Amino acid sequence: MEPQTLFDKIWDAHVVKSVEEGPDVLYIDRHYIHEVTSPQAFGGLRQRGAVVFRPERTTATADHNIPTTDQHLPIRDEVSRAQVETLAMNCQAAGIEHFGIGHPSNGIVHVTGPEMGYTLPGMTIVCGDSHTSTHGAFGTIAFGIGTSEVEMVLATQCIMQTKPARMRITINGSLNKGVTSKDLILYIISSISTGGATGYFVEFAGEAVRQLSMEARMTMCNMSIEMGARGGLIAPDEVTYNYLSEIPAFSESPMAQSLADKWHSLQTDAGAVFDKELHFDASDVPPMITYGTNPGMGMAIDGTIPDAAITDNTSSYNKSLDYMGFRPGMSLLGHPVDYVFLGSCTNGRIEDLRAFAAMVEGRKKAPDVTVLIVPGSQKVAREAEREGLADILRRAGFEMRQPGCSSCLAMNDDKIPPGKYAVSTSNRNFEGRQGPGARTILAGPLTAAAAAVTGRITDPRELMRICDF
Repeated sequence: MEPQTLFDKIWDAHVVKSVEEGPDVLYIDRHYIHEVTSPQAFGGLRQRGAVVFRPERTTATADHNIPTTDQHLPIRDEVSRAQVETLAMNCQAAGIEHFGIGHPSNGIVHVTGPEMGYTLPGMTIVCGDSHTSTHGAFGTIAFGIGTSEVEMVLATQCIMQTKPARMRITINGSLNKGVTSKDLILYIISSISTGGATGYFVEFAGEAVRQLSMEARMTMCNMSIEMGARGGLIAPDEVTYNYLSEIPAFSESPMAQSLADKWHSLQTDAGAVFDKELHFDASDVPPMITYGTNPGMGMAIDGTIPDAAITDNTSSYNKSLDYMGFRPGMSLLGHPVDYVFLGSCTNGRIEDLRAFAAMVEGRKKAPDVTVLIVPGSQKVAREAEREGLADILRRAGFEMRQPGCSSCLAMNDDKIPPGKYAVSTSNRNFEGRQGPGARTILAGPLTAAAAAVTGRITDPRELMRICDF
């Protein structure tokens, strides 16, 4: 057999049928659903008299619409409450496992799945959410789907998909002190643009990727779609196995060892050919921030906003800067910040809270900044309390909220007011993404923490030099 990429191995093993000159019928191992895209899908099943084919392979959680305070009270917004309640009713009727608001396993769908041990190497995974690519960090083919496709998977456990091209992004070297995986992925996106991987499924590889923790890998794969990719994945290795071995649902399974042995074959073969190859050096990556209204408009935190000549669409570029209140040649260091958001399926895991807490320990929250610290799941919240991170945050003047998607897309009350600046660890900075008129600056957890204690955009390396973090 010819050498194969990891993507090809997983894809080919899940093809039920290939349509001549058309898409493949792909079997789906795990289907995640939430309250936003599933109600219409369940409604479609009822209209056709169909049922959920394999409910045991579907897992539901409420995340987008839930509040991050007073979760013991009824949701005030009628639309949000209706969506959350509809998800609960649909899951009960179909026999689907459901982590509703207040459930000990509730949280953002792309945080809860991995921490429950439901995301495993070699799987195909879908969800009616674009950042399903997060699960690719485990060596899976994971991608977001639309509402009609959610209905298709519920009814058949299969989906029709055209096989994408394959890209490998190799990152060698090591990240410097104060640089996170969020900075790395923002650097790559700014280098190749938000359309640089359109039509491809990306494998991240190389020395720097192997050095990343599982949570850092999830951040990388989470934002693979921000470069236009269908998804991203990383080959499983000892880091993957060690992470999973800490999860009782996996480690206590009688199949754990046999599965671990099988996963060693989930690597790209030597000599396998990709449709496109890109290479980066991790030591070149600085702490990053965005200055515009798409994730590709990123720069070094100590850099200056580039001129419109870098883009083919000058009017769109200028419109983006006008919206943000910035101009070419401007440095953003020292720029006042109104809000800081730590959370989302990109940076709402325990490692992100650890990094934020380590940076703010012994310091105080800047007086004029509103800081939203939102764990990605109830499990993350409990772990933050157990490790004393919540105490560190409280002593510094911060409050840890309850889990949910929160300010990532502001479908609850956690909105950034018009014209205000927010340093956000989420994945998108589109106009109005965090609220009408909100101005979003994407960054990693260390940069967010630095802004939270200084009240302005601050190079986290400067604070790290002071405290030797």
